[in-house]
Amino acid sequence: MSKRSDWFVDGGWATAAVDRAMVDVFNPATEELIGTIPANTAEDVNHAVASAKSAFASWSQTTYAERAEHLRRLRDALQARSEAIATTIACDVGTPMRIASRIQAALPITDIENYVEILDSGIEETHIGNTVVVHEPIGVIAAITPWNYPLHQITAKLAPALAAGCTVVLKPSEVAPLVVKHLFEAIVEAALPPGVVNLVHGYGPEAGEALVTHPDVDAVSFTGSVAAGARVAGLAAASIKKVTLELGGKSANVVLDDADLKTAVKVGVANAFLNSGQTCTAWTRLLVPADRHNEAVELAVGFAESMTVGDPLDPATKLGPVVSAAQRDRVRSYIEKGIAEGATLATGGLDAPVGLDRGFFVAPTIFADVDPGSTIAQEEIFGPVLAIIPYQGDAAALEIANGTNYGLHGCVWSADAGRAEAFARAMRTGQVDVNGAAYNAKAPFGGYKRSGVGREMGREGLLEYQETKSIQL
Repeated sequence: MSKRSDWFVDGGWATAAVDRAMVDVFNPATEELIGTIPANTAEDVNHAVASAKSAFASWSQTTYAERAEHLRRLRDALQARSEAIATTIACDVGTPMRIASRIQAALPITDIENYVEILDSGIEETHIGNTVVVHEPIGVIAAITPWNYPLHQITAKLAPALAAGCTVVLKPSEVAPLVVKHLFEAIVEAALPPGVVNLVHGYGPEAGEALVTHPDVDAVSFTGSVAAGARVAGLAAASIKKVTLELGGKSANVVLDDADLKTAVKVGVANAFLNSGQTCTAWTRLLVPADRHNEAVELAVGFAESMTVGDPLDPATKLGPVVSAAQRDRVRSYIEKGIAEGATLATGGLDAPVGLDRGFFVAPTIFADVDPGSTIAQEEIFGPVLAIIPYQGDAAALEIANGTNYGLHGCVWSADAGRAEAFARAMRTGQVDVNGAAYNAKAPFGGYKRSGVGREMGREGLLEYQETKSIQL
């Protein structure tokens, strides 16, 4: 068991008192206790923020080249720990090793490398008439991150914040926090100055809210649920903090009538069930022409039922458990709602997969003939549940695709690239993949509507951690 009874502040580990309240961490595949972390208090947050504020004076004055060198060392230190990172996340989140290695451990390296490249290329000041426009670090950042991609969601905030010249206090989710051990070992190895990056653990209502409301925190970057994001934004508004929110999604995978249906469905099912459906960008609504609905359902069921569900550490496993008992129960409650509201259960359902009575497993579930206004078509489930929705004509497909409170991701398929791109441009969402195009970690990432405010990744992500100043000469 990995017992972490300490946190990280002022460049080193702070040891918890023996009477410190602790948070238990469980393996979702076995339900076994695998670690503990401290439930940090507002007093601990004060210490971490003071450390970050003190370090900001010197870190903000470093050159782009100096920051790039620190990030290179951090990248290399994480790369050396890739196998340990993947295994930790497989045990902590339940992500199958094939995904934990390829995405969970690899994306953080890419996140950091992208900002090394931005810094190396130079960020030029803009001249407008007699004005020079400069970008300066905003200050101390509170980075509050979720459990589903526990390291990538950190580095997506940490890399641009450090590149911008900010200092950071990180609060990861208490549900899957164990990977931060590897991150802070890498931070020490990269020789980042004391106080530049600090860690507090614990629950949102105490540690999280103490961070968001702290007078010496200049900006907040939060990834999580819409409800929690609204709470963060409301608390931060009292002290006029800048807030970046990356929240939920209910993304549409739209198959136009001239598309290769088999490919679109195969890729769509894999996307919807990635990380057991615990992905904010998952294409959880599959929109198909009404006259091909039954064919699409048959294909989707075949792909879903071919997925090997089981132990995340088994190389053959394609679908692991969801992260916790609470998450399992939440997903099953949505399956119950889908059945109650009249959708056709095509495969999966409320029972655990055969032979997997232990662990927080949910069977890969597909609903057919889903009403676009129903609960399972409107609300983010965050589990391996796909809703197949028939439509009549492109205009109806677009109305359905845009017909939720979310706008984070989506996809459109067509044999005509121009037609697909035109449809993509009309979708009210922050990202759209045309014909399954690859994810680009250098492009800005974020959502419309209740999916969030601001952007991560790319040059736009860097700007979230900077103030803009106009100097008239």
